[in-house]
Amino acid sequence: MYLSLVRFLSFGLFACWLGTLSAQEADIDRAHLPIDVKAVGGKVGQTADVSAPPRLVTPRAPENAPNVVLVLLDDVGFGAAGTFGGPIETPAMDALATEGLRYNRFHTTALCSPSRAALLTGRNHHSVGTGMVAEFATAFPSYNSVIPKSAATIAQVLQGNGYSTACYGKWHNTPVWEVSPAGPFDRWPTSLGFDEFYGFMAGEANQFFPALFHGTTPIERPEHVEDYHLTTDIVDQSLQWMMRQKVTNPDKPFFVYFAPGATHSPHHAPKEYIQKYQGKFNQGWDKLREETFARQKKLRVIPADTKLTARDASIPAWDSLSDDEQKVASRLMEVYAGFLDHTDYEVGRLAGGIKELGEWDNTMFIYIVGDNGAAGPGGRYGVFNAMVNLNGLREDKGVVLKKLYECGGPTANSDYATGHAWAMCTPFQFVKQFASHFGGTRNPVIITWPDRIKDKGGLRNQFHHLIDIAPTIYESAGIPAPSSVNGIDQMPVHGVDMTYTFEDSDAPSTRSRQYFEVVGVRGVYDDGWVACTYHNKYSWQASEVPDFADDRWELYHVEEDFSQAEDLAAKYPEKLAELKKLFLEQADKYDVFPLDDRGFARVLESGRPTIVGDRTSFTLRSGAVRMPEDMIRTTFNKSYEISAELDIPKKGKVQGVLLAAGGYFGGLSLYVKDGRPQFTYNYFGSKHTTISADEALPSGKVNVRYEFDYDGGGIGKGGSAKLFVNDKLVAQGKIPQTVPLGFSADETLDAGEDTGTPSGEYECPFRFSGNLRKVTVTID
Repeated sequence: MYLSLVRFLSFGLFACWLGTLSAQEADIDRAHLPIDVKAVGGKVGQTADVSAPPRLVTPRAPENAPNVVLVLLDDVGFGAAGTFGGPIETPAMDALATEGLRYNRFHTTALCSPSRAALLTGRNHHSVGTGMVAEFATAFPSYNSVIPKSAATIAQVLQGNGYSTACYGKWHNTPVWEVSPAGPFDRWPTSLGFDEFYGFMAGEANQFFPALFHGTTPIERPEHVEDYHLTTDIVDQSLQWMMRQKVTNPDKPFFVYFAPGATHSPHHAPKEYIQKYQGKFNQGWDKLREETFARQKKLRVIPADTKLTARDASIPAWDSLSDDEQKVASRLMEVYAGFLDHTDYEVGRLAGGIKELGEWDNTMFIYIVGDNGAAGPGGRYGVFNAMVNLNGLREDKGVVLKKLYECGGPTANSDYATGHAWAMCTPFQFVKQFASHFGGTRNPVIITWPDRIKDKGGLRNQFHHLIDIAPTIYESAGIPAPSSVNGIDQMPVHGVDMTYTFEDSDAPSTRSRQYFEVVGVRGVYDDGWVACTYHNKYSWQASEVPDFADDRWELYHVEEDFSQAEDLAAKYPEKLAELKKLFLEQADKYDVFPLDDRGFARVLESGRPTIVGDRTSFTLRSGAVRMPEDMIRTTFNKSYEISAELDIPKKGKVQGVLLAAGGYFGGLSLYVKDGRPQFTYNYFGSKHTTISADEALPSGKVNVRYEFDYDGGGIGKGGSAKLFVNDKLVAQGKIPQTVPLGFSADETLDAGEDTGTPSGEYECPFRFSGNLRKVTVTID
């Protein structure tokens, strides 16, 4: 018996040792994923006594393959961070820059979801269905927000080659109609190669009260955390996960995609970071750009002969603003600066944690400072609630003045002025969404890898793009881009490897051509030249958009003109004609067509699926929380009713939410407070209209019904509101205006409680203390 036990344990240890054998020993073909576990050698007889166990060889990464950490910030322009001459302190970025390489000719797509899809797949964004942000997807193949299975992500490739993989923060690459408890989940992070996901699915998040998911399960932010901030949370989660991986299997490399919500609106930062910048932007954006430009030249992150581009006529001069407007604009810029400063501190903490693990030397740390240029829709002086602009409206100046010092905190959804966004893109023209000019598409990048990169503090000026990151990671890890994944043939990777730049600062760029396009704004780069047209697509002011055929194209020799300052279209018409033709060829090759410059109309006429579909009513029950806001949007600009079936106990007054949508920045809620039914309509956080019954609900089975009779005559109009208890009218009133398109980008629809931030006059979650049997929404 004793000898048998010894043989058993010895065999177990032997088998464990065999299981750690390198995949190279089995001559595994990494071009076809997944890689199966292989049994090598051995002999199978009729009984164990005459058999010999094979060696089990599990897929493993190539020997010495690096850990990879891919950091992607949001909405940061080229001239924001102090490391690249900006006015905002970024000491962690400074430290990383002294350890590694800075890239000053690196490009994005000019918009969030498209940039992320291009980065994660190594393919051009239209080719992977992401020609536009997910919320504005249409049914056209290039714009449907469905990343095809023929375009495996970096995570899928690394996971299939023996890496541990995790995603923290912003995702924004799942079709909006699939972000629901019903899925499908095959386009969520955990089905696109990530073992772990902790973050948010939407384009933005309240940094103090985020709508979080762990895997595919909605969760609330950690309780009892003092001074909670999402960026701090995801750094904590990342470091804990990496530690667990290395404790479990020290030889297995990890891949972390770290994508904080910063610095997309809402701009949220700890008070001490905002206070740090008080008064530092009173000089205005015109002077600020000159100061940044001088620092950029001193730091040599731009060539000495670079010209500072002129302010576009659509952006007001700082001196043309009133005193109140300047006060607002300066304060909102202080908030933004605090947000980026805090984010950089947390990225530094992430890097520091990897060093403490002892993994830094063989970690390739890629810090991409923005998925596009700084965001410009804030308008003349900025806004308290960015959702107002996203609904095609303009916020009253009195609102932001009244709430100015809430900005930076959880009750604000502020965005800074267009002029300051433009200053954050110094020295270039324009901002986010302008795929035509480098203000929208050029972002700083820092890459460190102590084991490989020896030119510490070096500057690289080769022309590259987000799609080049994937092949750079594959080359660094010693693995090929697969030709098939899960039996599906893969489209070619469109990016080129950047590792040649690690050793040779003067090597010519391996990327000689790249097209750009979002919302009809377009351009093309070819061997040092750029042709482009911005298609007059200003997000901060109403403007007449020309027909595509009437667009005025510009021409720049960017090999000599770093900032696109001198338009050569009139001087070289033949060159311009050549590049315009090239754009059409590239657009056809990479599935850009049809060009679509429609705004909200593209959503209304999209042809894409929706959560509610053709239903004219839907029913929720208690516990149906974190449902997509798209469900309640079916009631917008229409008449509708909400009917709740309740059981009320005989003793004590009940209270709590029956149905709530949205949050601080816009929403509606049917709820019971102090026993009395109430309805609140929250118009962009600036106007709250509440109708309330005078008497408490009776005990027993009770029906509470809210009816809204829309005035009509367009979108965003008001209507009459009535509240009934058991068919008896108990309250009524007038809602003067309604939100036309969406309450938020990240809040949800809840039954029986209100998750996230409150849309009514209470504190969340305000769970209903009676029995909510069901609540039905019926659309007229």
